[in-house]
Amino acid sequence: MASNDGSGAKEAPSVSDNSVAASRTAASASFDVRVDGSLSEDAALSLLKRADLAPEILEQLSKIGELMKYRKVKLALVEHPRTPRHVSLPLIRQLYTFDLMQVALTPAVPTDVKRAADEALVNRVETLASGERLTLAHRGSGRIAEALLGDAETRVMQAALQNSRLTEASMVRALTRPSATGAFVDAVAHHPQWSLRREVRVALLRNEKTPMARAVEFAHGLPPGLLREILRTSHLSPKVKEYLLAEIGKRSG
Repeated sequence: MASNDGSGAKEAPSVSDNSVAASRTAASASFDVRVDGSLSEDAALSLLKRADLAPEILEQLSKIGELMKYRKVKLALVEHPRTPRHVSLPLIRQLYTFDLMQVALTPAVPTDVKRAADEALVNRVETLASGERLTLAHRGSGRIAEALLGDAETRVMQAALQNSRLTEASMVRALTRPSATGAFVDAVAHHPQWSLRREVRVALLRNEKTPMARAVEFAHGLPPGLLREILRTSHLSPKVKEYLLAEIGKRSG
């Protein structure tokens, strides 16, 4: 501490002095390692566990060709919260399917990186084997589960329907797609939980593949005015619409 005009009193360091000192300490903590081609896989992975690494160090690691041959190193770089986006986003395309799923579900990963991992998985779904799609349907993010609701394989679709990360908004979007399969619509219409949701019922009443018996049941739980509005834009068959309109007339009378 500096003395004050020779009086012997010492001044406390200013806030700016403390900030500079802290910045230098953080910088030295990041640069006290040797980052070059001699770094082993284990050493790199150990280094990547440090949350205080500077982005410059992370970028240097990404430029070491020998390290980038290791799947775990690439995954750790993508998952590190301080990895520059121009490094992490291109690496996403190189990750294996279940590594992408891990990135999308890891809380510490930045939101835009998780979104990119989800997008990569959705684009890859059609090329995956049945067993991989089934695992993703069970354990993947809500967005992946939504994509797999339209799977041609019933067991995959059913697994996605049970995914705990699936949201009501995702379910409604899936039901309003022209590509929604009859098996999926029927499964939702009879599901013990999803079929109780009001917005899901509305979406089912607009879908031409909803079984008539279930459409009649859902219609009875809605106010006549709302039901008339739904039926105006519904793709249910004319016969079902006519029946439901007649039911509205009876209730109104």
